[in-house]
Amino acid sequence: QVHLVESGGGLVQPGGSLRLSCAASGSAFSRALMRWYREAPGKQREFLALISTGGSTNYADSVKGRFTISKDNAKNMLYLQMNSLKPEDTALYYCNSVDEYGRRYWGQGTQVTVSS
Repeated sequence: QVHLVESGGGLVQPGGSLRLSCAASGSAFSRALMRWYREAPGKQREFLALISTGGSTNYADSVKGRFTISKDNAKNMLYLQMNSLKPEDTALYYCNSVDEYGRRYWGQGTQVTVSS
């Protein structure tokens, strides 16, 4: 069982930055595929970024060049650095892990609001 806890959300002005964190329990973090998603009111949950066990990354077009996913295996931490934030980035942000057996886990989410 993996427990994920996101943090770092908040209110930020357009053009600002935030760094989200996701703390993961368990010893298999380094062998998990990690992703960030978000869900805005009235919209489907949207994939944002992933980082593989080897450190390769991939991004949705909507955030490419603005968001950066990273992880620290020693600390069991996943991060999402978000720059040049826009009002349309307002959403509940979730981290997700898929372990080596294909089991998926979600955190409870952290709210990001971009507004002046």
